[in-house]
Amino acid sequence: MLNTFQQADHPILPTATADEASRQEFAKSFKGFIQSTLLPGLTPIYQGRVARSFEKSNGRAPADRRDIRAGMVDDIYFQHYASANRVAQELLWESVVSSIDRQLPELNAKAAQLSGAAKAALDIPADFVPPRYVTALDIHCMPGGYCSEVCEDDISVGALYDRGVYLYSMGYTGPNNDDMGRSVVNYLKRHMPDFQPRRILDMGCTVGHSTLPYKELFPEAEVWGIDVGGPCVRYAHARAAGMGLDVNFAQMNAEETSFPDGHFDLVVSHILLHETSGKAMPRVFAEAHRVLAPGGLMIHADLPPFDLMDPFTQFILDNETWYNNEPFWGAMRDMDQIALAEKAGFDRSQVRFDTAPMAVMEFAAAAEGYSQEASEHVAEREFTAGEFAPGGGWEVLIARKADAAALAA
Repeated sequence: MLNTFQQADHPILPTATADEASRQEFAKSFKGFIQSTLLPGLTPIYQGRVARSFEKSNGRAPADRRDIRAGMVDDIYFQHYASANRVAQELLWESVVSSIDRQLPELNAKAAQLSGAAKAALDIPADFVPPRYVTALDIHCMPGGYCSEVCEDDISVGALYDRGVYLYSMGYTGPNNDDMGRSVVNYLKRHMPDFQPRRILDMGCTVGHSTLPYKELFPEAEVWGIDVGGPCVRYAHARAAGMGLDVNFAQMNAEETSFPDGHFDLVVSHILLHETSGKAMPRVFAEAHRVLAPGGLMIHADLPPFDLMDPFTQFILDNETWYNNEPFWGAMRDMDQIALAEKAGFDRSQVRFDTAPMAVMEFAAAAEGYSQEASEHVAEREFTAGEFAPGGGWEVLIARKADAAALAA
């Protein structure tokens, strides 16, 4: 049922002709076929012949994801799966590009109109330089990456991301592409009902898809989304205004923001960390600690670290590193995030991992008549591949900054 969800319209979402829509739906369905039909075949291939062949050649069983990969890369079934996955990834972006190219002047004009009428701030510094770990390659194989601009006040890669990531997720980000933010919001409502942040910062917000649920839950809060991609931030600002929400956006690096110390009560990110680097990630944690008020929360939503997965699942997920232009994907999951948070200034006893059930899966389960408890369980099924594998719960790293009483003690 979930794969039939259609993306909800808004004023600057690119519209597709019948032919364009057909190609886009094929790209989404092709990814669904790979997930549901080709992916399950990897386990028996590994167990039935690759593991045995590896043990015969090496005198021992595969010990970790690297050993598994060494055995699998030469297997024709895995090559077929990996090739199909890469083709599907490139195809989905290409299916959207023609829609944007055809109407880019109109989209840029509409975005400028919406932003100009918005009450919320938009800050695009003229001298901003995006970090190389974002500009050196097209992350997710998305043409142009997050920062490319083809004209003045361009929003093209923001529009590409908005539509493309919906196809990439096969609809599992929900009609507004906001499942990660909505899932964390649901987690907060469920586990911290008395938490009422006055100011909220979303680091690495791209087009603000996961930022907006925070404004919905906390309408009186001052909400900021920041990203290193100027076109994404412009698009995010106009998108929020077009959806009737006053959210501030700025082109800013999460490693070093311009906000004052202790300004925010809640700092969040959604699948940001694996798109940084080994040097940048500790700086992001330190910056989050700096801008948090005493007692404030840092929440990073992503997939689990590798030490919470079995080696074969690690191998499947690590294909993002090798075939989807995600060079820091695997390395990030090998890092001790709790130790990084402690080094950034958080008390280790106040840092933990938890699971935020996917909001879209909870919605689907509730629609099928499941109880609230059963709906949460359905939404906590494990990921099987990629960032948006159907049926997963988002892993959230939660850290609370010491409050005034704790600091005084």
